[in-house]
Amino acid sequence: MSRVLTAFDAERRSEAPGLEGEPARSGSRAREDSPRLRALRDAHAELVWRTVRRFGVPESDADDAAQEVFWVAAQKLAVIEEGKERAFLIGAALRVAAHVRRARARRPEDTLDGVESVEESPSPEELCDQRRARLMLDAVLDTLPLDVRAVFVLFELEQLSFTEIATLLSLPRGTVASRLRRGRELFESAVARLSARVPRGREPR
Repeated sequence: MSRVLTAFDAERRSEAPGLEGEPARSGSRAREDSPRLRALRDAHAELVWRTVRRFGVPESDADDAAQEVFWVAAQKLAVIEEGKERAFLIGAALRVAAHVRRARARRPEDTLDGVESVEESPSPEELCDQRRARLMLDAVLDTLPLDVRAVFVLFELEQLSFTEIATLLSLPRGTVASRLRRGRELFESAVARLSARVPRGREPR
């Protein structure tokens, strides 16, 4: 896949911000403080944070969105099957991310022009390039249709298998395969278009 995906590798190796403090909503205190929920947060906080980011939640809102996912998990804790916690959290993250996207759709300032905002503050050249690539990745993913984007992100970025994706999204494996092919085509085309828009060889300010 495109070298833009290497930005995700760097982000994945870094630790996502911790999800400290209270869940996004109050209520059901016993469930929120249960050992099982704390174990879910400890084991999957980074996964949830990455998932909401990859499905269109900006970094500034990612912590709140991740908290919302675990609030949902707290309310559904009794019905989450043992061994299927990861799938539940990813599904909840997709729904929370969709809600955030709808809420932010009213804010036209969130555009692809943000790709160039990497140069707003001083940074070493390597960090600047990495940040630019991450912003480009987010911008490119925003161009994919949601059904295609879901399969592409879960396979290429979260490295789920076809079977896991088919189960999670309630799709036939053939549909997963076709959406992945389409996602790869659209991703590469969008990277090419966006790369042509971003000036090269500019020094950080």
